[in-house]
Amino acid sequence: MRHFRIAVLPGDGIGPDVVREGVKVLRAVERKLGGISFELAEFSVGAAEYLRGGDPLPPGTVEAIKAYDAVLLGAMGLPEVRWPNGTEMTPQIDLREMLDLYNGLRPIRLFDASHTPLKGYDAGDIDFVIVRENTEGLFSARLAPAPEDAREATDILRITRHGSERIARAAFAEARRRNGKLLVTLVDKANVLPSMAFFRRVFDSVAREFPDVLTERFYVDAASLFLVQRPAHFDVLVTENMFGDILSDLAAGLVGGMGMAPSADIGDRYAVFQPSHGSAPDIAGKGIANPVATILSVAMMLDWLGAEAAPGGDLIRTAVARVLAGGRVRTRDLGGETSTVEMGDHVAEAVACA
Repeated sequence: MRHFRIAVLPGDGIGPDVVREGVKVLRAVERKLGGISFELAEFSVGAAEYLRGGDPLPPGTVEAIKAYDAVLLGAMGLPEVRWPNGTEMTPQIDLREMLDLYNGLRPIRLFDASHTPLKGYDAGDIDFVIVRENTEGLFSARLAPAPEDAREATDILRITRHGSERIARAAFAEARRRNGKLLVTLVDKANVLPSMAFFRRVFDSVAREFPDVLTERFYVDAASLFLVQRPAHFDVLVTENMFGDILSDLAAGLVGGMGMAPSADIGDRYAVFQPSHGSAPDIAGKGIANPVATILSVAMMLDWLGAEAAPGGDLIRTAVARVLAGGRVRTRDLGGETSTVEMGDHVAEAVACA
């Protein structure tokens, strides 16, 4: 019996709602596969934890989760709970930096034609992944002090050779793992920003290590256009932190919205898996949140845990595809009336019947 320990961080807003369904599907995988087991431990993090104890991400919690094989996170932060400088609390970003989770994977897949606002696309036509550098870029300036009486504020876009090399290699490795088009698209703004020109030079040097993988380079504004015009063209896109943040949301809109967008933040030692959406406190507890992004994040977690658990990832993706086929089972965001719990039940049942 292969035993895995998973730290569960439900967080704020709809986080507990969708994590509950992710855990439900994880238990279905556990029963179906046999030979693996999951020990889950829950930790309190986020804005609600800040209101209780004064820190949204207690140091003791960070140290504790390092002992686990993986972390499953719901959502953190509430719009009305902010730091004195006016910014929202983003402990999920703190966690990426603390654990050096530099490789942000954002898979985008169309499961049913009814989910996309684009015409002429069917299930499987849109299937790519955005590889987002998670630890530097424009986000690296977010903790710089900005005095209240300042006449201006400046954010610095930080690009290092080390950070650029490792995210480029992660993108090429992802293209090989997917074994699809074997295409990596660099997204930058190298025509204007020296930092992005540097990012491109590093990418070009790494590309020579992967002669079997095709490459192309688009400026971020053009990439935004092409993602809408011809999303089926793409396989793996690699980009800077802020660009990745924006493009991930745009791409999610192509396949049904944020409730369909899983993610993984991966480092050399640790990994956190969570839906790409926020805490959405306006619908928390109402039973209408879409848990599919969280369920697919569980599938990514199983992939990452290794050979014993990886078949569970395939089971989940197959189950989700089966449940969503034909557009009969749809949560509110997809134009249907299926509840959060019912969607989790449907996917868990599909796993059991696989």
